[in-house]
Amino acid sequence: MPELNLNNIHPSWQPLIKEALAQVNPEYLCELTAHTDWLPGNHMIFNAFSLPLSETNYILFGESPYPRAQSANGYAFWDNAVTDLWSPQGLSKTVNRATSLRNFIKMLLLTHGRLTIDDLSQPAISALPKTDLVCTAADLFGNMQKKGILLLNASLVLSNNPVKYDAKAWQPFMRTLLTKIHHEKPNIKLILLGKIAEIIPALYPPLSDNSFIAEHPYNLSFITNPDVQIFFQPFNLIFKNA
Repeated sequence: MPELNLNNIHPSWQPLIKEALAQVNPEYLCELTAHTDWLPGNHMIFNAFSLPLSETNYILFGESPYPRAQSANGYAFWDNAVTDLWSPQGLSKTVNRATSLRNFIKMLLLTHGRLTIDDLSQPAISALPKTDLVCTAADLFGNMQKKGILLLNASLVLSNNPVKYDAKAWQPFMRTLLTKIHHEKPNIKLILLGKIAEIIPALYPPLSDNSFIAEHPYNLSFITNPDVQIFFQPFNLIFKNA
């Protein structure tokens, strides 16, 4: 079988990943190993599985890697081009350009009473004391991992092929992976935001009843959705000592 880099996978995931990979079309894997013009690249493709299986309680699914080399890092939703979260004006320029991340942070600030629903503006964010808040995107997504949230894209690859081509190629992998995870950890919960909620349950219906489903964070309604706030509030993701 063509070899993809498995070095970043925690040992507890190795048997499951190898079994799931065995379900992927070998010709497709040959295409990947023969080229380097795809994201996030062979050195980062399985980064999400650095979180030990024993510590994984949730899987937050994204659709596919970011379409920029500086952004794609093998973790769903984590834009590697974003460093600092804050600026003197409020949110940093890179966060403001990353719509989903911007809305996610505003949701967390609103959830924890740092902002009010009638003022989510940059001046309001600028005025907030931030000594107890995470400072960088790495801190924020690191908190997610500490809380047992695996950041996984449904399609692990973005290439020059149509997005649907890569997504279809990874479906056997995801179907097998979800089946095995559910067997190993029957209480695992899926976090499905946006269109991904139509895709993942179809791959493995038994997990449908154990999924949190909401709109994608690029929608403004995500910020004020009470179900989203109730779900994420206990994680305390915005705080340094989460």
